[in-house]
Amino acid sequence: MRLDLAQIKDITLGAVRVEKGDNGICFHRFTEAQEKKYYDRWSEYYMRSLAPSGIRLRFRTDSETLFLKADVSNTTSRSYFAFDVLVNGEKLDSMDNFSNEDLPLDYSNHPCRLGVHAKLFALGPGKKEVCIYFPWSVQVSLMALELDNGAYIEPVKPGKKLLCYGDSITQGYDALYPSNKYISKLADFLDAEENNKAVAGDIFFPDLLSEKENLDPDYITVAYGTNDWSSNTKEAFVANCREFFYRLNRNYPNAKIFVITPIWRKDHEEHQDFGKFEEVERVIINTVADYENMTVFSGFDFINHDEKLYGDLRLHPNDAGFAQYFQSLSQKIATA
Repeated sequence: MRLDLAQIKDITLGAVRVEKGDNGICFHRFTEAQEKKYYDRWSEYYMRSLAPSGIRLRFRTDSETLFLKADVSNTTSRSYFAFDVLVNGEKLDSMDNFSNEDLPLDYSNHPCRLGVHAKLFALGPGKKEVCIYFPWSVQVSLMALELDNGAYIEPVKPGKKLLCYGDSITQGYDALYPSNKYISKLADFLDAEENNKAVAGDIFFPDLLSEKENLDPDYITVAYGTNDWSSNTKEAFVANCREFFYRLNRNYPNAKIFVITPIWRKDHEEHQDFGKFEEVERVIINTVADYENMTVFSGFDFINHDEKLYGDLRLHPNDAGFAQYFQSLSQKIATA
């Protein structure tokens, strides 16, 4: 039984648009207006926005098998990808393009085959809940999702919504498996639908909040600053930071907002025109001090200062690094 577009839409989480493309079903986490804002800024930002980070298919079924077929294409600086399939909250298996590769310690730019990939998953007997985590690193056209003939399918919706803003780390760089991204782990922890608005390389971008989206988030996370330090002036950063949080509070005054300052990066002691790396955290803390619905967490020590916890050995956490990030963040939120 091949699921049609309407059935796919019913079980999709984290997408603002699900539509038929030339080679399958396409998933968008940004509105058309937001995608245009990124395109007008820099085409590379637009391309990265097309990766379906945080998008999932979640449903109940009694099917004993699941067949997945997708055409994946390059849209970020990474070519590796994975679709993670979980059954009743436990990881069953993945469809990926790297598990048969001998990955180097710095695997961030390791070339992997894109194009069409397919896999049959054995789900086992009886009723179960299935969740498919989409890749953060590639553009996806879903060519087929098939269950056993006669199987039932029922959408599963989390109780809450999580809206996430940030840069490459929140998008997912360099998690090998998408379910290991810190923000996906946090969404599971909060029983919330992940709506991921992070784009690699981004800085505080107030225009992303020009209009309120058609959702009412219970939680919002904001994790910018590392690119502001390495590529922006302090004056522009201060102005963008203030305007971003002003618009965020205006659009979502009832949400609990968790603001995460930049995590450790190997080059944090290098000279930048911006100034010292710790100045980023100081400005953010001062900027949100008067907003009662915002809580700031210092991210610098969320992960041990060890390059082996980073997929590129300097900036982007690997799966082990993301596990530490999530543990640190979830403990802070639990006691906030």
